[in-house]
Order: sequence, then C-alpha cells, then structure tokens
Amino acid sequence: MLYDIIVVGGGPAGLTAALYARRANKSVLVIEKATFGGQITYSPKVENIPGFLSLTGNEFAERLVEQVLEQGADVEAAEVLEIRDGEVKTVITDSGEFTSRTVIVATGARHRLLGLPGEEDYIGEGISFCAVCDGAFYEGKTVAVIGGGNSALQEALLLSDLAKKVFVVQNLDFLTGEDKLSEQIAERDNIEVILGTVVKELHGKGELSSITVEESATGKTSELSLDGMFVAIGLVPQNEKFKNVIVLDERGYADAGEDCKTSTSGIFTAGDCRAKRIRQVATAAADGAIAALAACDYVDGR
Repeated sequence: MLYDIIVVGGGPAGLTAALYARRANKSVLVIEKATFGGQITYSPKVENIPGFLSLTGNEFAERLVEQVLEQGADVEAAEVLEIRDGEVKTVITDSGEFTSRTVIVATGARHRLLGLPGEEDYIGEGISFCAVCDGAFYEGKTVAVIGGGNSALQEALLLSDLAKKVFVVQNLDFLTGEDKLSEQIAERDNIEVILGTVVKELHGKGELSSITVEESATGKTSELSLDGMFVAIGLVPQNEKFKNVIVLDERGYADAGEDCKTSTSGIFTAGDCRAKRIRQVATAAADGAIAALAACDYVDGR
C-alpha cells in the first residue's frame, strides 16, 4: 500500500500528526519501535496539558493512541532503519518496507547518560531513568536523582514517597526546574539537594552500591552510599539514521524551523527531535499539527 503519510514515532508529536492527517482524509501509518506515547508515559503526574487538571503520562498516551486509532490510522510496531528519498518515499524497518508520498519524522529523544565508565553495565542494576517504573524497588532505601530540571525534581518527589532518603545531585549552583517543584522539594524532609556537584565514579560489584561526587568549585570528593540512582539530565535526539535525508545541527537535532519542513522535499519533522528552544508536550503536539498540515499540502500539490 502507498500511504499518503508515514509518521515515524508514536509520541505526542507523531500521534498528533496522525490525528490531523486523518482528519484531512489522508491515509496514515504510524511506526513506533518502543512504547506508543513516547517519553511522557514515564511521567507519574502531568499538570500542564491543556484541558486536564492532572493525569498520568500513561493515561494521556492511552487516550491519544485511542483517538488516533478511532480516526482510522494504521500502526506498526517496528524500528525504522532507513528512509530513502524519491518521488515515493521508502521507509525501511526491521519488519519490512513501507512506501508513502510523505514522511514525518517524530522520533523524539532518548535519555542522556553521564558518560562514566561502566555506566551502561549498571543500567537495570542500580541505574534507572523512570521512578514510576522502578521506584517500588527502592522502598525504604537510599537513592540519588542526578539532575535539577523538571524531570529530575518530579522523579525526586515521587521517590521521596517510597525511599528512606533521596539525594538530588545537580551540577549547577541552582535548580533549573519550576519554582513550584523546587518549593515542594524543600518541603520534603527526606530529600537532600547537593548543588554544584558532579558524579565522577560509579562503584559496585554487579549492582551499583555507591557513587563518588565532586564539588565543582573546590574539587573536593566524597562518596555516597546508594541502593539506586536515577539519571535525569536531559535527552538525546534520535535522528542519526536519517541524516541522509535530514540536515542535523551540531547537537543532532533536525535543522527545521517552525514550519517543520526539512531540507528534503516531502519529509517533515516534529517534536523533541527538532531543533527548538522549548520542548514540552504542548509544543510537541503543535509541531505534529503543523507538520501534518504541511504534509497534507504537499500531497495535495499545494
């Protein structure tokens, strides 16, 4: 089947794109390699989505997926390996090839690592990225959250309901998350914020047992005994496989403006994988709508 639009990525940007494209009566296939809904499915509580006072990220994702399926979009659980340009675009996956008149790349971003020796070996063995997924394993124990932004503070608050002690280790001299979250952090007796400090080493035989941290100003080091560590220091765009059809900036983000058009005719981008200043659910959804309408115009020859 030749689709009008193939959407690569099933997060808020990709699913919104599919929704708008189907509303315009275009045939749509959404391809997602992992979890439909994207990174927001790991958020235990979301309060900044218009129209919802509060809900979990997973609840939001489920509603969005249901809405897209109800509109008649096709979905495929597969990993996209390559996009080939041409009058007809070919999307090659680990489960087959699909063709389309246009492609919207909405692959989002993955968790950024600290870049320390042995770090990947500890993933699942003391290092995690999702408190809502793994927090229960650390009930009554001591954990650290690395980072000081919204995601890190949300993780710390959730963990403080379960863990005996939560360290928040931030490399800057201040927290970068919202003031409201910082205030909630300060109110928790079992959360200790350590500013101006970086993680230098990881320790443990088979499982993480402690970390060495260093004060940036003085170079003084100390060791924190831990049962687990949650890394929340940002995301890395997943665009490398598409650099043959999309110009990437120095950080690997798709070099596309607010119109979501890439350097290749008929290929668009949306969401956290695009170069932009603000990355929120609302801006991802906005990108998805813009990219979809641009793709519809392309299909219609406008």
